[in-house]
Amino acid sequence: MSELTHFDKDGRAIMVDVTEKNETKRAAIASGFIALSKATLDLVENKSAAKGDVIAVAEIAGIMGAKKTSELIPLCHPLSLSNVSVSINIDHKKQGLEVISEARITGKTGVEMEALTSVSVTLLTLYDMLKASDKSMVISDIKLLKKTGGKSGDWAFGDA
Repeated sequence: MSELTHFDKDGRAIMVDVTEKNETKRAAIASGFIALSKATLDLVENKSAAKGDVIAVAEIAGIMGAKKTSELIPLCHPLSLSNVSVSINIDHKKQGLEVISEARITGKTGVEMEALTSVSVTLLTLYDMLKASDKSMVISDIKLLKKTGGKSGDWAFGDA
């Protein structure tokens, strides 16, 4: 495993210096899941939850979350994102909602944290909007699926 980049030689936390890095096109895709009761999943699918169209609201929340990543994660660089997209897919077989977010930038550092934050905020928004109907929801499987660009190159979940 390579050396951790957020610590100096004395073990103090630092922001990584990207001054000398080249700008490249970078992208990251992350996903996560929230398991729901059948009744709550039906509310979402029929857009009949008390708080309205929870999918539309949660997708916007996920985009906003990506834009706030550096305010939430102490050593993340503030980034001028080129694009963030969020999709929420109903999964009847697993009885829940799958969230997928993609973040893009042309810059000196990657957007993995923005994609992961986007997924997390989307899932938390779904939980908040549905908690009156279902207190037993479970958020799980938040993970980076793929990243492209940068010095370390491309990577996909499952690569060894």
